[in-house]
Amino acid sequence: MGTGVSLFLIAVGAILAFAIDTNSTEGFNLDAAGVILMIIGLIGLLWSLVIWDDWRPNRRRTYDDVVVDDDVPVERTVRRVYR
Repeated sequence: MGTGVSLFLIAVGAILAFAIDTNSTEGFNLDAAGVILMIIGLIGLLWSLVIWDDWRPNRRRTYDDVVVDDDVPVERTVRRVYR
């Protein structure tokens, strides 16, 4: 579930929970359905942020390392890109 779908579910859930006032539905509570949709949208939004690492400011930082091979100090630069 992407960010857009999550925001859409949160918006639809908020409309069902807070904007629609009806007493004629028997066996189906629009307030409960709205809260459930908002919770699902929030979980999807948090999940997409964790999976895609959108919240990390240093996700493409590079580091320089010195590599020592066979007890002979040979200095070479290894570029690592962390995503």
